[in-house]
Amino acid sequence: MRLLIALFLPWLTFFTIGRPFAGVFCLLLQMTLVGWLPATIWAVYALGQYKIDQKIRQAFADQRQA
Repeated sequence: MRLLIALFLPWLTFFTIGRPFAGVFCLLLQMTLVGWLPATIWAVYALGQYKIDQKIRQAFADQRQA
């Protein structure tokens, strides 16, 4: 679901992953027609990094419990 948001409303992706300042900057970038593509690429990249961070946190949490 977040991937679809990243493709169509890139700025909203940053708010869903807890990065509101990046979301505001992305919205400003997206307001220009030329900035739409870089904003989308940036949102998809940030979403990928967010998922990796979540996996790392889960691995450390599992390691501490064991």
